Amino acid sequence: MGALDGRVALVTGASRGIGAGIAQRLAAEGASVAITARTMHSTPDAHLPGSLDETLELIRAAGVPAVAVVADIADGDDRARIVPEVESALGPIDVLVNNAAAAMYMPNAEITLKRRRLTYEINVHAPMDLAQAVLPAMIRRKQGWIVNISSATSKHPKGPPFDPGFKMGFTTGTYGSSKAALERFTTALAAELYNGNIAVNSLAPVAAVRTPGADLLVGDVMDANPNIVEPLELFVEAVVALATCDPAITTGRILSSRPFLAELGREVRALDGGPFPG
Repeated sequence: MGALDGRVALVTGASRGIGAGIAQRLAAEGASVAITARTMHSTPDAHLPGSLDETLELIRAAGVPAVAVVADIADGDDRARIVPEVESALGPIDVLVNNAAAAMYMPNAEITLKRRRLTYEINVHAPMDLAQAVLPAMIRRKQGWIVNISSATSKHPKGPPFDPGFKMGFTTGTYGSSKAALERFTTALAAELYNGNIAVNSLAPVAAVRTPGADLLVGDVMDANPNIVEPLELFVEAVVALATCDPAITTGRILSSRPFLAELGREVRALDGGPFPG
């Protein structure tokens, strides 16, 4: 018996990396899993490996129902299709994991309006829209879990004096501020839904999770600071904990993965639910 037997989960940005890992692990706990991203099939010219059909294989290996919805989450009309299509295929959504994100690392004095708008569209408006879409069924059924994936960049830089050698501090202002907005939405929604048996929480890695996308964007920073990098399995385990928590106790929290698991005394499992060799 898995902790999510009989429940339906939706994970955004699940064609690769953290999203794919979350989808696989939720399936290992028995959930029927819906995934969404822009890419159904991998192509030779893709700048990163991974696709929805590859993630579907991982989910179905757990023996649970799965469905993929190809959608551009940056487009309001396109993302409006996601929840109705999932509910039609699998039923009402119990667990929503807002994982998809636009991470554009550029100096704050140079980032364009177009890129700022795209960042906020994907990182703030899309999670809000999807939460609003799943809530009617959650409220009606008096059950639900919403996990918003955030980032350590939501924190304010330390200073003054500020460290001129810390590259990320100067290139994550727009991304970090969008994640700060997502965290504020998280606590507001949790307060509105309190006593409704619906948990709404935010989770960020302590610093970085090593994935192909992270390597492409900030691989040099991770190489220079290996102590800030955590295994994908560790972060995913914290997501599972929030997808199975007691909403009366754990809601409205802005959490970091490693300290949260330590607080729970929870063992990390492999993505297929087996022992984690790390």
